[in-house]
Amino acid sequence: MRRSFPIAVLVSGEGSNLQVLIDTLHGNEVEIVGVGANRPEARGLERARAAGIETAVFPKADYADRAQRDAALADWIESLGVKLVVLAGFMELLTPGFIARFPNAIVNVHPALLPAFAGMNAIEQALEAGVKVAGVTVHFVDEGVDSGPIILQRAFELSYPRDIAVVKQQVHEIEHELLPRAVSLIARGKVSLDPSDPRWVVIDE
Repeated sequence: MRRSFPIAVLVSGEGSNLQVLIDTLHGNEVEIVGVGANRPEARGLERARAAGIETAVFPKADYADRAQRDAALADWIESLGVKLVVLAGFMELLTPGFIARFPNAIVNVHPALLPAFAGMNAIEQALEAGVKVAGVTVHFVDEGVDSGPIILQRAFELSYPRDIAVVKQQVHEIEHELLPRAVSLIARGKVSLDPSDPRWVVIDE
């Protein structure tokens, strides 16, 4: 029997995407071996503990600078034998030093159709721009801001008038479908970068 694919998940708050990963993948094709947070009050930590998953907290205030914090976080993740790091609502940019330790092995879910509306408050950015279509992107993380190769995307039409609470709910529902699918594809070896164009992700389903 093939060993489950070990991943770590990083959270900052509610952890609803983490919960979906626990409910759909954990203990099957994927093993969530650790959940890390930058905030001790993150509810995602409670979700992980309820599932019997190891947790750790790495607040920036406990370290001299962000690079030192990220080094400690990376050391912890490496100690778990992780093959993929999943950012599920981790609301901080990771340093280049951290990213270099997990090349092409960090994924993030972003509430917009990248490359449009990168960075914070993506949903608000999209609504302010007056776009008629919004969406969700799951992508590999590089040293830029939401600029890594795109794995999966899904769009939906925005209704008018636009209720931001409704839009956020639609985004979350898509996130809860796309992120587990992307992690499952990676765990099964179905995702690769095109060697002739590292911006392009090839999916072999």
